[in-house]
Amino acid sequence: MPFGFYVIMAAQFFSALADNALLIVAIALLREMQAPSEYEPLLKTFFTVSYVVLAAFVGAFADSMPKWRVMFISNAIKILGCALMYWDVHPLLAYAVVGLGAAAYSPAKYGILTEYLPHRLLVIANGWIEGLTVGAIILGVVVGGTLIKEDIAALLLGFDFPIIDTGVDTTGEMALCFVAVFYLLAALFNLYVPDTGVDHRVLHRNPWYLLREFNHCLLLLWRDRLGQVSLAVTTLFWGAGATLQFIVIKWSERALQLDLSKSSMLQGVVALGVALGAVGAAKMITLRKSVRVIPLGIAMGVIVLLMNLVHHLGLAVGLLILIGALSGFFVVPMNALLQHRGHILMGAGHSIAVQNFNENLSILAMTGLYFVMIRADLSIYWVVTLFGLFVSGTMYLVKQRHENNQRIRDDVAHLDDDDAH
Repeated sequence: MPFGFYVIMAAQFFSALADNALLIVAIALLREMQAPSEYEPLLKTFFTVSYVVLAAFVGAFADSMPKWRVMFISNAIKILGCALMYWDVHPLLAYAVVGLGAAAYSPAKYGILTEYLPHRLLVIANGWIEGLTVGAIILGVVVGGTLIKEDIAALLLGFDFPIIDTGVDTTGEMALCFVAVFYLLAALFNLYVPDTGVDHRVLHRNPWYLLREFNHCLLLLWRDRLGQVSLAVTTLFWGAGATLQFIVIKWSERALQLDLSKSSMLQGVVALGVALGAVGAAKMITLRKSVRVIPLGIAMGVIVLLMNLVHHLGLAVGLLILIGALSGFFVVPMNALLQHRGHILMGAGHSIAVQNFNENLSILAMTGLYFVMIRADLSIYWVVTLFGLFVSGTMYLVKQRHENNQRIRDDVAHLDDDDAH
């Protein structure tokens, strides 16, 4: 891999680490405010709404200038969101600003891969990016969980700089300062992300034109036989993954009697499994063979049901690693295939914006359903059961759709052969 790829990975690592540490800190702030428990999944809703509402614009924005500049601007917006939370703006609103930065960051983060690397390296690159991102998720939730622990917080708050009065007096303020440092490191690496030299489109000033163009790209990708399958898989994966974050916290509190700090560590365990699966996929699966991993999605949903039978921490860790590994192994090749098809059909930034729109619409829908179930006081064991069955059932339908597409393609090929004869 060229050196610039490692700079891209470093920037992504610190940005993702800060996002996930901030999620745990925001949950702690909501609990400190004694906000209703159903507000916690709403953090993800407020974070992802920008991905959906601004999908038609962020792709065009990402394609209008060098990707490093887009990434730098986006990280600056994330820092602003973190600062708003520090200044006592409601965590839901402040996290929504961070989500705005993330929505602008994503098309540049993934789009630069298709501009910078040949398509034969896309699965490997995605494996590394996803593995590293998941590593950042692991470290992020661990850092976030550690910063809010009473003994660690007391130790850090007891440290004073000579002469300087920092004004940091609470656990939340101290944790937010650490998160801001990670965002600043990401912004620093953004400045050294290579310029790929790809021609950039002038950003159209007419919003209706951008909306029509986005709608055209959306339909184009859903009508493409390989694009629709890979898009369906990644859409389901991200919606399920976001919901699983909150399910794991609630489930570990109920089934394993863990507090927020320790249950957030189990989120990191799932992420560790995803990293292992992502690295395995990068080594074993080529772009041409990417669709063969779809059955693993069905298996993952079935294995999720086993969470209802686990009440021992050791077993829980092993099960969550397995769930994560299956997720990572099947989503990385699908992600690479989707990027490849999107780059061919419409360009990197627009393709990633379409992908983000669908994936985050899924996150909004699934975390919204989780919010409704928690609001209705549904048992977490029922939530786990419905979640696992939904994932398996949906992945089975995707598998059927792909096989039907293959049959249609083969039938058309036979008709062409007959016409030739």
